[in-house]
Amino acid sequence: MKRSAAAASKGGAANDGVKESIDWELRPGGMLVQKRQPLDSSSCPMIKIKVSHGSCHHEVTVPAQSTFGHLKGVLTSEIGLEPKEQRLIFRGKEKEDEECLHMVGVKDMSKVILLEDPASKERKLEEMQRSEDISKACEAVSSVRTEVDKLYQKVVDLETSVCSGTKVEDSEFAISTELLMVQLLKLDSIAADGEAKVQRRVEVRRVQSYVDTIDNLKARNSAAFSNAANNAVSVITKWEAFETGVGSLKSPTPLPSATVITQNWEHFD
Repeated sequence: MKRSAAAASKGGAANDGVKESIDWELRPGGMLVQKRQPLDSSSCPMIKIKVSHGSCHHEVTVPAQSTFGHLKGVLTSEIGLEPKEQRLIFRGKEKEDEECLHMVGVKDMSKVILLEDPASKERKLEEMQRSEDISKACEAVSSVRTEVDKLYQKVVDLETSVCSGTKVEDSEFAISTELLMVQLLKLDSIAADGEAKVQRRVEVRRVQSYVDTIDNLKARNSAAFSNAANNAVSVITKWEAFETGVGSLKSPTPLPSATVITQNWEHFD
């Protein structure tokens, strides 16, 4: 918005061709004010402001005609808080970003109080707690990983035995599987988020793969020795003859009778 104003002479006559152009802007509160021109640090005087932030005190140098929003930007590099996380208090009142320092009476060595936005502070506390929980969960997963590493060596030993043809008792497979399942239950009880959740998922898949490997080894072990037993069994029928026929699968040959039957008749008186 622009308005042209003629510069009048002292006697009321207008100066020929002399005009002044004024730029206006509408402030958030509805007030129409002259538009601010960009700050030129070479022509604008600099002032030093004391900023109190809790128990800490800072001194920053800014152009005298800068805004509180500009001051927040300078403080970001000084204290690490983003502008949206800052609340600046001057003379007991919170100042808006578009307010000019010199318009509200901020001068060289004036004191401004910096407060952290409560919502931002709460978010940071939540993030810190979440980060701490993730760290604890990662430690718990790491502890389980150490135990699984030990059990993996047992899986390797079982595989070596089965592949070499050494008979392995079923109880050894059962014990290894049970120990792995214990670690799987530990992983399931860990409340994890973020990176810890990823690590837990990887470890769960690892344990499950070892359990599957043991099941396959057990099946191979049982099948191998079952076939070997069947091949070793052979039925041999051997006949053994005894004189009396006892123990023989043949019936004994009948002995010749001692009584001789003849057809000779004998006469008695």
